[in-house]
Amino acid sequence: MTTGCTAGPRMETCDVLIAGGGPAGSTCAWKLGLAGLDVVVIDRAVFPRDKVCAGWITPQVVSELALDLDGYRRGRTLQGIRGFRTGIVGEHGDVTTTYGRPVSYGIRRCEFDHYLLSRARARTRLGTPVRTIRRDGAAWVVNELIKTPLLVGAGGHFCPVARWLNPSTGAGPDASLVVARETEFPVGRDRGAFATDPELPGLYFNPDLTGYGWCFRKQGYVNVGFGHLDSGALVRATERFVEFLAERGVVPRLRSWSWRGHAYHVYPSRRRLADAGVLLVGDAAGLAYPQSGEGIRPAVESGLLAAGAIVEADGRYDAVRLDRYAAQIRARFEGGRLSRSLSRALPPLAGRSWAHTALRSPRFVRHVVLDRWFLHARQPALMHGGAS
Repeated sequence: MTTGCTAGPRMETCDVLIAGGGPAGSTCAWKLGLAGLDVVVIDRAVFPRDKVCAGWITPQVVSELALDLDGYRRGRTLQGIRGFRTGIVGEHGDVTTTYGRPVSYGIRRCEFDHYLLSRARARTRLGTPVRTIRRDGAAWVVNELIKTPLLVGAGGHFCPVARWLNPSTGAGPDASLVVARETEFPVGRDRGAFATDPELPGLYFNPDLTGYGWCFRKQGYVNVGFGHLDSGALVRATERFVEFLAERGVVPRLRSWSWRGHAYHVYPSRRRLADAGVLLVGDAAGLAYPQSGEGIRPAVESGLLAAGAIVEADGRYDAVRLDRYAAQIRARFEGGRLSRSLSRALPPLAGRSWAHTALRSPRFVRHVVLDRWFLHARQPALMHGGAS
């Protein structure tokens, strides 16, 4: 039996059990481990594993995770991004925005997630899906094998802990649900056939802003994908986007595409985030940014905030104490009244007739689409597990 585990003939115990080893779960495990808690991470996948994601992180995420970029790039993909090309699907005339410094870094999720989980130094139960969850007094019992006083759901949109905590969520239409298709592959000798600057990923929007596609070359890999608010329209929208890229000579026309799908909630979702002895983080909590669908930074920040709340609770995991975490999430992701108003108003307004003009405006693209919606450049990183 692993050192630090107190077990009977069948049951092992831990201070915190985290269901999901992605950025949210591994960040939470990392911070809890630094605080001296005994953490187990359980995940149905075996790491390293593929993950549907365009795959870039902002400097704030680098700071929040205390990443050593020089160390990380040894043997891994780390592509500096100094700007973006933005446009409208089906039309020519891109807007090129450059910053003169890295504003994001392209990563491969199979490498990034494995790195974070390994760095957390938590005990892991990989290749092990969560099949059963039940209460036993003040404790949780998972799979009839692990007993813990605190359960963290970090398993993405389909997280079993999220379903347990929110049994009715998902019934009927949900405006906060985004669906995406994505492919990532090595380019090798065909690198010249992909006419995209690695430092300037392409972002191309539907004219009504119901979805957008991306084309991003990360050193020896290319990632192409499309996200949409309507699952029924996703396949055709992706096909149109690839046709658009091929017509412009950005990608080869004669290529077979192996697509993977993904669904996630954007904030605010209808999911309850906390109750006695349980918290949700990352995509399990529905925290992706509403304008861009980006989920890595919300995942990391929710993992930090959850870890801070758990340490502060000091073993007293009642609903009142853990609901402070939910309050911190609301404060972090809703911001002030002006920020909330802009988040709700700009996408619908931009979907009207003037969206076409707005997406042609270098000023609008830089200060609204990129700085506000995609980079969240004005929001400082979380420090020390929760304080800005």
